[in-house]
Amino acid sequence: MNELVEQHTILAVVVGSRAYGLDGPGSDHDRRGVFAAPTRSFWALDKPPTHLDGPLAEQFSWEIERFCVLALQANPTVLEVLWSPLIEKINPDGKALLAVRDAFLSRRVADTYGAYARDQLARVDARRERTGETNHKQAMHMLRLLMAGAHVLRTGEILLDVRPWRDQLLAVKRGEVPWDSITSWAASLQEELAAAAEATSLPSSPGTSVIDQLLYDVRERGLT
Repeated sequence: MNELVEQHTILAVVVGSRAYGLDGPGSDHDRRGVFAAPTRSFWALDKPPTHLDGPLAEQFSWEIERFCVLALQANPTVLEVLWSPLIEKINPDGKALLAVRDAFLSRRVADTYGAYARDQLARVDARRERTGETNHKQAMHMLRLLMAGAHVLRTGEILLDVRPWRDQLLAVKRGEVPWDSITSWAASLQEELAAAAEATSLPSSPGTSVIDQLLYDVRERGLT
């Protein structure tokens, strides 16, 4: 299956710490991508996979239809792919995907970003209660997600680069910030997220017709 990624990737980017501006010596290259399986491959009983790991380390790719479904659901991990400035590969279909990226955005991001952050906070809390240990890296990303959620609601742009808060976030990651200070910061960010959700100009639902047309066009080109 690696040939689907190697030969049919339409967009490949780097996300994670390098895109967030939180990288250091030895940081991973978290690669994410979108591939468009040849249209005729869907006519067989054995359908193309919806996602694939590899072939490089820390590399994960989605087939374009699955990617679009997740992006329309305002999945934070997927939306980041569309706004990463660290593009390693792109073709005309990838450019067409980026051209309609705003159509994926809706007020749903308030729920998804908030839910992801709350889930991470709950996981950190549960581990603290169970073992007395704090997953500081997870706590840092919880805070980053809350920042990103409020940002997209205010601006219509996905926030990746958090270098203005690099020192504070890395201090959390290193375990230098008391837990009560972390939870206080999270509560403040949750209030910002709620306020941004009230004031956002994002539509109540994403532009599914625009994305349908993108998929039609990609599948038509995939017949050649």
